[in-house]
Amino acid sequence: MSTLATSLGGFLGSSIGKKWIVALSGLVLLGFLAGHLTGNLLVYVGPDAMNGYAEFLHHFLHGTGVWIARIVLLVALVAHVVFTIQLTIANRKARPQRYAIEVTQNASKGSKWMALSGLLILCFIVFHLLHYTVRIDTFGFGDIPLDSEGRFDVYKMMIAGFSNVWVSLFYIISIALLCLHLSHGVTSLFQTLGLTTPKTKAIYEVVGMGFSAAIFVGFASIPLSVLFGWVK
Repeated sequence: MSTLATSLGGFLGSSIGKKWIVALSGLVLLGFLAGHLTGNLLVYVGPDAMNGYAEFLHHFLHGTGVWIARIVLLVALVAHVVFTIQLTIANRKARPQRYAIEVTQNASKGSKWMALSGLLILCFIVFHLLHYTVRIDTFGFGDIPLDSEGRFDVYKMMIAGFSNVWVSLFYIISIALLCLHLSHGVTSLFQTLGLTTPKTKAIYEVVGMGFSAAIFVGFASIPLSVLFGWVK
């Protein structure tokens, strides 16, 4: 085994290396969230814009672009989940007995619920991928709907899906958990990358909360708009 491979293996096996992987994979996922929200907000422009955007993504680089993105996101998601679990287990082993005074009382809610919210978010992602990527019919369409130009009718499926109160509720709760996860994760990301100082910590906390709030409002507004009939 080469010196480089040995050094890389040692780095990945260390807690610092794992934290860096969690941070960098989280950064990739944050970029995806921002892009995904931008695309979803096209529902307010109309079906032609929404379906045209979906068609563009599926034919980008002759269809290979979407698969490259999927593979990168899958690797980032798996790395984020696996190394986060490993770090959590290592932290618990290092502190097998609870302190007499629980030191996490002052921890943020996002920090306390990171593991649970992460697992619930994973369940949501699986459902979302089955519906919109694998295109399994979960709402009784029979054949997957196409628009007047023969494109996969993402707009119609989105409206039909969010017309179900329980689906919308599940979606909004999942987004809320995701944003709870983000509110702590964004701040931790800057700290792991060595960009946090006593002066900037408060700024990054505000940035994390602001980003999380924007993501929540953007995503949650869509099912609410469908339920209230603002988007048809």
